Amino acid sequence: MTTTLRPTAPEQRTDDGARSRSYEVCVNSRRVGTVDISTEPRLGPAVGRIAHLVINERDRHRGRATVAALAAEEVLRGWGCEQIVVSVPASATTALGLAGALGYTERSRNMSKPLAAAPELPAGSTPRPMDEAEFRRWLDHSRRSYARDWIERGLPPALAEAKARRDHEGALGQGLATPGTTLAVLSHDGEDVGTLWVGPHPDGRYVFDVEVGEAHRGRGHGRTLMLLAEREALAAGAAALGLHVFAGNTPALRLYESLGYRPTAFNLYKPLL
Repeated sequence: MTTTLRPTAPEQRTDDGARSRSYEVCVNSRRVGTVDISTEPRLGPAVGRIAHLVINERDRHRGRATVAALAAEEVLRGWGCEQIVVSVPASATTALGLAGALGYTERSRNMSKPLAAAPELPAGSTPRPMDEAEFRRWLDHSRRSYARDWIERGLPPALAEAKARRDHEGALGQGLATPGTTLAVLSHDGEDVGTLWVGPHPDGRYVFDVEVGEAHRGRGHGRTLMLLAEREALAAGAAALGLHVFAGNTPALRLYESLGYRPTAFNLYKPLL
């Protein structure tokens, strides 16, 4: 039996070059599922995405999702994509196994934690808002660090730098005055030890950036910053707090897990050779 993709509508294009199209997954012309593909607007037209892939329940476990995914990759190659990305819910263990078998690598994961009572900060730890000069220095450092994280995980430098600029400008359009945003410096016993950025996100309140100064690491200040993030989220009326952590950042991942954060989605990628 032959598994093929059959378009369900004309390809969609936008003025900025983004492309998308939906297909039926067919076996000998019989519809067994659907797949939606697109270029990734946050990463540029050279990066494609399998946005949605579903095989009908009675047609599963016969290799059809594998063939459909490979066929989608071939379409994206034809569009000039050099890399493909997928986001898989943490609960979708079968899909995660399929992605691993097809050669996808974890780039990052999204995590979340339900919130209850506001935690107390350790004695000697005091947060304060950034001032304008601190914000300018922090913003330059944060953008460069964020771009470097993407470069180290397979994104070409030009795309990573453009994404860093776009993401920061989109989330901090009014700088320190951006509504609903906390940009704080944490001091301990009178010495500045770290910074925190918490703000609104489509999924709710989000930790966008947390960093302890290199000279102050290993002393629990990262945990204190995360407790501060929870306090700020609760003050804004949030019931949960989300974050994004890059693969390979083991100290951060261990910290988040110890605080009760659990994965909600895995973000994977694969070069299209």
